[in-house]
Amino acid sequence: MSPLLNKPEFDNYAQSYDAALNEGLALSGESKSYFAEGRVHWLARCLAQREFDPASVLDFGCGTGTSTPFLLDILGAKSVVGLDVSPSSVEIAARTHGAKNTRFALCSEYEANGEIDLAFTNGVFHHIPPADRPAALRQVNAALRPGGLLAFWENNPWSPGTRWIMSRIPFDRDAVLVWPQGARRLLRQAGFNILLTHFAFIFPGFLRRLRWLEPHVRKLALGGQYLVLARKDGTA
Repeated sequence: MSPLLNKPEFDNYAQSYDAALNEGLALSGESKSYFAEGRVHWLARCLAQREFDPASVLDFGCGTGTSTPFLLDILGAKSVVGLDVSPSSVEIAARTHGAKNTRFALCSEYEANGEIDLAFTNGVFHHIPPADRPAALRQVNAALRPGGLLAFWENNPWSPGTRWIMSRIPFDRDAVLVWPQGARRLLRQAGFNILLTHFAFIFPGFLRRLRWLEPHVRKLALGGQYLVLARKDGTA
């Protein structure tokens, strides 16, 4: 198991995470909820095109559980398991989003059983030391059933706006960004087949009227984030 799983560095930010993130995102004219919901809507369209209907979802690096209601409501998941390295974040997630169909735990406590339909991770791997990223992806792979999918969201290093926003957020300033080609290579090495790479969140709030264009230029490296959708080797 990766040594990063025993480093709860985000405990220092668990209580102030939302405020720090929203302060950094102010440049975009949107809050963290806008992006959290937008990522899942974008993913839902990709899954619908493949007629993939996940009943169980693993949120790897769930933080305080911001994505949980969107994974349940937009994707229609029957259950969500949220994992994180930060005990304080897991506690907040459980308190805020705890329900019969949700579970939150530390990565080090989770026993992968190869039965999850979809894994979701957002902005997590740029916080993981590069040498530890393969081990983290192996844990995700082990959690998925054969043919299960991984939605790998990361910040786009090619975007000046993304870099500027990250420089304003205390826990992002020293992050080592994951380039799309590097992400695809890591995923392949971990036993995934790459299905697509999309870029999203091009237009800030004051240009929101142009956002209808984004799906048409999804393959251009213009957005603030990118999605790599990958499938675990095996028969669906």
